[in-house]
Amino acid sequence: MRIVIHENYLSISKWTAHYIAKKINDFAPTKENPFILGLPTGSSPIGTYDELVAMYNAGEISFKNVITFNMDEYVNIAETHPESYHYFMNKYFFSHIDIPKENINILDGNASDLDKECEEYEEKIKKVGGINLFLGGIGPDGHIAFNEPGSSLNSRTRVKTLTHDTILANARFFDNDHKKVPKTALTVGVGTVMDADEVIILVSGYNKATALKKVVEEGVNHMWTVSALQMHKKGIIVCDDEATMDLTVGTVKYFKDIEKGDIE
Repeated sequence: MRIVIHENYLSISKWTAHYIAKKINDFAPTKENPFILGLPTGSSPIGTYDELVAMYNAGEISFKNVITFNMDEYVNIAETHPESYHYFMNKYFFSHIDIPKENINILDGNASDLDKECEEYEEKIKKVGGINLFLGGIGPDGHIAFNEPGSSLNSRTRVKTLTHDTILANARFFDNDHKKVPKTALTVGVGTVMDADEVIILVSGYNKATALKKVVEEGVNHMWTVSALQMHKKGIIVCDDEATMDLTVGTVKYFKDIEKGDIE
């Protein structure tokens, strides 16, 4: 597992965006051979999306031959709702780039058969040959997507009942009223993410420090689902200094030392 440590959120966002853009450009995708990109929502990736949009506007990257799969979506919330993940992705990313609408895949939380929707999502990923790079964030409790503590590390896309802690944490997006937060969601599984050729996890801020310590310095544990990244053949954590506050000094020095000369 590679850990890239930067000074702040802006720096990790720029580094990650340039890394993704280089991967896409080096792949040289075509309509017949597209690049498959997994994407998250939440506060963590916004800076990365902003930088990718800036690179697109500068003519440095095109998404015309990129197919995306998002991690999750709430159940029974309109796609036009300001807190739906369809709305989020359009607001921060898709409406600003040249990706064809048919190349965008987001789980349908209003599907008549939610289990079937999840099964078909997995099949669609397989049909396009799997995900080349999956970008993700991390919750304060070490979860990825809606794979909260206790989720199987082999889990696949499924309907997930949200924990009370997650509902309370997300209430800030729903007028601070936890009763307005959807109680269930559709989410890719930990196994779905780990099947990707490459996984990048963004970690920013002191409130993620405990989770980062658990994920990096302790063993693989389904109570900290991002810890599955330890088993991935090409997993990268991109974090800022604040997020490393609970790591041992030796761990931080080690990863900073081996990245010298590679961090732009």
